[in-house]
Amino acid sequence: MKYILTIVIGMLVMSVFGQKDTLFGDFSQIVIHEQRLGIPFKQSSRSIDVISDEQIAASSANNVAELLNDVAGVDVRQRGPNGVQSDIGIRGGTFDQTLVLINGIKLADPQTGHHNMNIPVAIEDIERIEVLKGPAARIYGINGFAGAINIVTKKPKENLVTIGVHTGDYQLIDTRIGVSNTIGKYGQSASYSRNASEGYKYNTDYEIEQYTYQGSLGSNGNQLNVLTSHSSRKFGANGFYASPDFMDQYEETHTSFVALDYSKLIGGWYISPKLSYRRNKDDYVFLREDPSFFNNIHVSEVLNGEVQARSSNPLGIFQVGVEYNMMNLESNNLGMRERNTATINAEQRILLMDEKLDITPGVSYTHFSDLDAKIFPGLDIGYAVTNHFKVFGNAGYTYRVPTYTDLYYEDRANVGNEDLQAEEALSMEIGAKYIESNFTAQIALFSRQGNDLIDWTKSDSTSKWQPINIGDITTNGIELSAQWRFHATGKFGLANLGINYTWLDADQSEVDAFLSRYSLENLRHQLSARVAYHVGEVHHNIQMRYVDRVNLDDYTVVDSKLYYDADKVRVSLNVNNLFNKIYKETNLVELPGRWVSIGADIKLTY
Repeated sequence: MKYILTIVIGMLVMSVFGQKDTLFGDFSQIVIHEQRLGIPFKQSSRSIDVISDEQIAASSANNVAELLNDVAGVDVRQRGPNGVQSDIGIRGGTFDQTLVLINGIKLADPQTGHHNMNIPVAIEDIERIEVLKGPAARIYGINGFAGAINIVTKKPKENLVTIGVHTGDYQLIDTRIGVSNTIGKYGQSASYSRNASEGYKYNTDYEIEQYTYQGSLGSNGNQLNVLTSHSSRKFGANGFYASPDFMDQYEETHTSFVALDYSKLIGGWYISPKLSYRRNKDDYVFLREDPSFFNNIHVSEVLNGEVQARSSNPLGIFQVGVEYNMMNLESNNLGMRERNTATINAEQRILLMDEKLDITPGVSYTHFSDLDAKIFPGLDIGYAVTNHFKVFGNAGYTYRVPTYTDLYYEDRANVGNEDLQAEEALSMEIGAKYIESNFTAQIALFSRQGNDLIDWTKSDSTSKWQPINIGDITTNGIELSAQWRFHATGKFGLANLGINYTWLDADQSEVDAFLSRYSLENLRHQLSARVAYHVGEVHHNIQMRYVDRVNLDDYTVVDSKLYYDADKVRVSLNVNNLFNKIYKETNLVELPGRWVSIGADIKLTY
């Protein structure tokens, strides 16, 4: 671990003082879609990380969860490989406290946050990923408790056919095909992918299929977009839930998503209405060969409509929006449930001192059909010390309602709790960022004072797991990150360098519980680093992550991607978990050792 870190830091230092290649890309001009004010990344007064298209293309990651391993403060807990099932936490938060979006549209599931990462879009269709850390409730309402992850999909830009075939250990077969077409101001694309394996041990086989169609009509300032997608996951769930001894579990999830969004400039106002529908079916059996022994079937549906508007004014930028959300659940275990929410949000960005100082107060109000209404105020403040260096601070209240699994679930090992109260928190951070076209560095100190937090606990070894409001948890921490991007010219050159570090300390009030399942699994130390370089047409990307979790053994995992880039063909060799580390990201499932795959991707223009 120390040896690897020394090499990476040494390369970072050498790149700063020795690299003279022409730089490419421009971090400072990226407009963050998750912020409804529509301001550039450089001007934001919050902690935001962006995974760019260059990083995605060079990464050894096969799915969104693995991409997020490289972001400071983001905790990825996988149960199965290659995106079969994963939970995402931000800054010590649980998977139920992280909001996931596609193109700014929420994917929240009323059944359980375990389905938040059932993302119905393949990695090849993603342009970038934006990670907002800290309270997102002021922007998006409920459940953006610890932060939000926004996945921005690629818009059709050219006439192109892409084909990919990869194979590897454990009878891995990964195939992909995509087609895009543009005619004038109209563009469309469609893709299909299938990733399947026989599994790395008993009952860990899986099959993941994804279908996506996108259409775009118009240009910036007046554009209509449509996205339709479907994801199917079928997998053996050896030890996924309750106990590692339950080896014969099996699960299927089927997620469909349809979204329409339109943007238009009208009289100085940028108007953006959106309409979306998400359906998720979760079919779980305790004994794979005997489904009748215990079978849960849950079908959740979420219909969401919203209109957001923003306009410049003498003070800066004003944004206002309204949203209505209808959630329904049909379940043979949880019953028939429904909840409607209505939300109004507003922000005013105030620019002072020749626009060096920005102050953004905002508020969101949400009315629930079955809960008390809530108000989420917040405030961002930033000061541009120079054109590249900015200091900032923000604070905001946030909220997470119990899922229907928290409230009503029951089986032989678990029982819900209808008396649960909602989670609440006050989050604060101060930080600084340095941004140039090729280089970014950020530091942030943060604190989240959580009240009535929910966790599944046991009072003794023989009792059932049950969720309770475990009390108060104050989470303090620090994050540091830096990344460089270079235009790698000549026979040898560096392309990308990055390093991220997070330290967390969670101080919990007294809990009357023998065991806790989620809230007490937070990270203590997290370090990730990457280096990408090329020798001629051969490119190599190495990624390392070190994780020290409170209740599990620490581990270091290194991934490698080696690929040859010709004009229209890329041939690649992926090695995940290069040094064959035995480790767990949850307290239940041991993840695969070294996993090697090879493949080719072809791009054909027409």
